[in-house]
Amino acid sequence: MRGTDTSELEVAQITKEAVWLLLQGRLLCLTFEHFPWFKDAAVAAIMNFQLTQPDHLYWPIDVDIAVESIEYPERFPLIAK
Repeated sequence: MRGTDTSELEVAQITKEAVWLLLQGRLLCLTFEHFPWFKDAAVAAIMNFQLTQPDHLYWPIDVDIAVESIEYPERFPLIAK
């Protein structure tokens, strides 16, 4: 018998264009175009994050992101420089 899945949040992959997250069975893509804070971040810094609320992610590198802005970036046209 299989155990309970305890990983509801993890970095699935880091590519030259994006960070891919697995969040509660969903695959989310944080492109560096829309989320530039991660482009030059160390892998350890990208991997160190948490779900602070059901719809909010936090990285100690001073990045807070609403899950909705990852799923629907077109709804959030302002991009940090």
